[in-house]
Amino acid sequence: MRSILGFMGACLIAAVVPFAIPRVEPKADLTDFEGWPAHFEGRPIRHLPLTEREKTFAAGFSGHIGRFTDGRREIIMRWIAKPTRKLHRPEVCFRASGYAIDHEPLFRDANSRQWNAFKGSKKLHIINVRSCVHDNIGKSWPDISSWFWAAATGRTSGPWWAITVAEPVQKNNK
Repeated sequence: MRSILGFMGACLIAAVVPFAIPRVEPKADLTDFEGWPAHFEGRPIRHLPLTEREKTFAAGFSGHIGRFTDGRREIIMRWIAKPTRKLHRPEVCFRASGYAIDHEPLFRDANSRQWNAFKGSKKLHIINVRSCVHDNIGKSWPDISSWFWAAATGRTSGPWWAITVAEPVQKNNK
């Protein structure tokens, strides 16, 4: 009987704790978008048209989506006004496109943001991919789920930037 009461007490605490966290309402809406950056990680970027799949994804998305290149890498930027379940891990898209996924260690950039990283391979094509979500005050999340729950429970307020960087692996021809 004690173990059942202990279990019930733990369940009650787990159910109440999320409501005890102070909630911060998102302050951004779609009209707050100031445009895309001209540079990414110190390199100029050029805007690319969205693919048909990206256009379909963008319908009903609570933000803006841009596709860019710096001549070497493809960069997908999503500016997000409100927490959304429409944002998902890049591995999902790559797997759906036929890539095998090998997870890599987390990557920390020059701004101390942690990035999720993986290597995708499809036939002879190998690509390094990393992704991160960050806000404008220095908080970042290497995975979509941790960002979503932080945003949905009000521990962060938008807008947020979700960035995915894909860089083809150069093969040595020796």
